[in-house]
Amino acid sequence: MSVLKQSRQIIIACVLILVLTLTTACGASNATIADRTTNLPVAGRNITYGELEQGNTPAGQTFGNWVVQTSKGLITDAYVRENNKLGIVISSKVPPSDVRPLAKSLLEGFHRNFPNEDLKVLVYAPDKKLILTAQYDVQTNQVQYT
Repeated sequence: MSVLKQSRQIIIACVLILVLTLTTACGASNATIADRTTNLPVAGRNITYGELEQGNTPAGQTFGNWVVQTSKGLITDAYVRENNKLGIVISSKVPPSDVRPLAKSLLEGFHRNFPNEDLKVLVYAPDKKLILTAQYDVQTNQVQYT
């Protein structure tokens, strides 16, 4: 891997970790966190982007908008569900080789804010088709990609 590619991946990961850490640390009160919790179905490969988009809370929408605005064009849309699921739509600027590191850095930032939660990041292509699901298991401290 070239030094330029590796540097770009490191910078992307650091920016996203910083964004997620600062957003959650500076953002919600306990009431806002409680408002985000809903009984939505678990998102998986059989859930379409449009179905995931529905039912978002105002607090989740605000957080998603903030992630989009601070991602410097890498993420075009984002949604938070149940305080443990983050759905993002990447832009065409993100090369395929950077999708997994991007998902991992988002999981790391998410884990810092919700340390006792199993977490999931759903990554959608610009055409809003699910391309990657990254799941963090708090018991095993492992990340699985599907």
